Amino acid sequence: MTRILALALALSMPVSAFASSDYSALTAERKTEITNKLTAEGYEVRKIDAEDGMIEVYVLKDGQRLELYLDAALNVVRTKIDD
Repeated sequence: MTRILALALALSMPVSAFASSDYSALTAERKTEITNKLTAEGYEVRKIDAEDGMIEVYVLKDGQRLELYLDAALNVVRTKIDD
């Protein structure tokens, strides 16, 4: 019975309750830190968001639109060419 109750409670919680707190609230200071880091690397930052447990940044570099996915340490872990 306890297991059923625990499962029911877990299933009733919104998915965002399980998201990492590192990405749930990107503060202005954190966005500035991301912008400064990527600008120093030659990117023009257009938008910063959180998606799928990662920091998602829309940028331009050498005339190409890209989506960068960053981890909590602000390392680029995935790059996607934005059409």
